[in-house]
Amino acid sequence: MKTALARGFQRGVTGPGGKRSKESGNFFPGDAGLAPAPVSEWTAPVTGKEIRDALDLAGVRPNRQLGQNFLIDANVARWIVDQLLPEPEDTVVEVGPGTGALTEWLVGRVRRLVLVEFDSRLAAALAERFRDRPEIEVHHADGARFDPRVLWKHRPVKFLGNLPYSSGGAILRNFLSRPHPFCRAVIMLQKEVIDRLEAQPRTKDYGVLTLRIRSGWKVRTAKVVPPEAFHPRPQIDSSVAVLEPLAGELGAFDDRRFDELIRRGFSQRRKQVRKHLPESPAWDEVAAALGLSPQARAEELSLEDWVAVTRAYDDHPLKDVPQKDGEIFDVVNEADEVIAQATRAEVHARGLLHRAVHLFVINGRGELLLQKRSLLKDNHPGVWDSSVAGHLDAGEAYPAAAQRELDEEMGITGVEPIEVGRIAPCEETGWEHVVLYQVRWEGTPRFPCAEIDAVLWLSPDEVDAWVRNRPEDFASGFVVCWELARGRR
Repeated sequence: MKTALARGFQRGVTGPGGKRSKESGNFFPGDAGLAPAPVSEWTAPVTGKEIRDALDLAGVRPNRQLGQNFLIDANVARWIVDQLLPEPEDTVVEVGPGTGALTEWLVGRVRRLVLVEFDSRLAAALAERFRDRPEIEVHHADGARFDPRVLWKHRPVKFLGNLPYSSGGAILRNFLSRPHPFCRAVIMLQKEVIDRLEAQPRTKDYGVLTLRIRSGWKVRTAKVVPPEAFHPRPQIDSSVAVLEPLAGELGAFDDRRFDELIRRGFSQRRKQVRKHLPESPAWDEVAAALGLSPQARAEELSLEDWVAVTRAYDDHPLKDVPQKDGEIFDVVNEADEVIAQATRAEVHARGLLHRAVHLFVINGRGELLLQKRSLLKDNHPGVWDSSVAGHLDAGEAYPAAAQRELDEEMGITGVEPIEVGRIAPCEETGWEHVVLYQVRWEGTPRFPCAEIDAVLWLSPDEVDAWVRNRPEDFASGFVVCWELARGRR
């Protein structure tokens, strides 16, 4: 039986949480390899009157509580889509497509369109409208709860949304928090929310939402859209923002710890931050080391200050160690017999045979834990890898190395690794003898931010599709291990 995650990306109308919608019992298989039709086959986006007629036909009366304000200005719609810089190989995820005012400008320009619509009547209408377009998937789902993990296999992925006023912040957190698969995002929200994304310290708009988004994205307000561009007219202006991912500009830090600290700090934004942070280390010591005022309030600390504070309160012993450059390895022959010893640098520079372990951590749902390697790593920086992987120290046995690496990289103890198989040295493994292990484990991993940027639990079927479509997203050693684990090696 397929898991909910495996079912979640079948084409058709799906209900919130991946359930089949009552409005449509049909699912379509889709074909990621289909070439989109030329733009000339599609008419221009509907006019304001046609959008109102479409709403009437679908039996939809705009709901203010749901923040339903439909864009009716075709020129603005086309301009918004152009800011996304759509390319033929892109997948675009549009949240809140409504009547398709933005969608129409994307049909035929990108490889795949994923539409996530909360209103069941609009979702059904979109599915009917695009029923002959297998590259367009319609999901009846809450954008704040849609599972974005199913998008990784479709990279490059871009995000587009005329987001509802009532839940825009929750939708942004769901889709754009680290780790995410997106290389660009264009969003429209009420102006006051976009202003918060660009807010500076010591202003009333500056807060948790600002820091959450800006810790992973560069944000630029591109346009203010007046109320008359919508039906019904809102009472306030909207703004369009263009978001581009940061590429390591802030350095390595634990984003989960970061989120915990900013939530604490802004719980009472006008009070001194010392009252809300952990007792150890002492705030006075942290403030002195970072050149901050001991009486500082949360709103007075910049993004860079909060990242520095996060690092100060990160007590992982390896938070500053992307790799142990002084390591001594056993050099081995093709029979895995020790013939010498050498430093890590010498082993890699000369391509000497040595030893390593890879471990696949599996949870109770059968999902694999993947780690994204830090940009500070000397080999395969910034790509996805096995749950845990590491070299054997000189004189160390494979089982002992497996236990040590589990603890050091993920904070996993008290489990017994089971050997899956062995891989002879090859270019893909970096000329390592590799023993692959598997462990069953439930929990939240604790990893060093200098070594690991992020983690992700993913079903085997999703991993298969991602590796098949985007092998460049992975360390080559992981791909070899995955083929072994799946019985294809």
